[in-house]
Amino acid sequence: MKNIVKLAPALAIAVTIAACGDRQDSANNTQEAQKAIQQGMQKEKAMVEGMQKGVEDIRKKMEEQHSTQK
Repeated sequence: MKNIVKLAPALAIAVTIAACGDRQDSANNTQEAQKAIQQGMQKEKAMVEGMQKGVEDIRKKMEEQHSTQK
């Protein structure tokens, strides 16, 4: 989630850069920047979900070990 906050300035920079030059190029650059940001956010979401699943798996293993030791 922290990376999503980091992406906001990148989007602002991309839009600013896209605003320089021809309007058609600007529109294309903006669309490409938005697409890249969306892909990055999807990857970030998948990574976070993977980490959450890993934590849950570790927690279950620890609980199983703890219960078998008693």
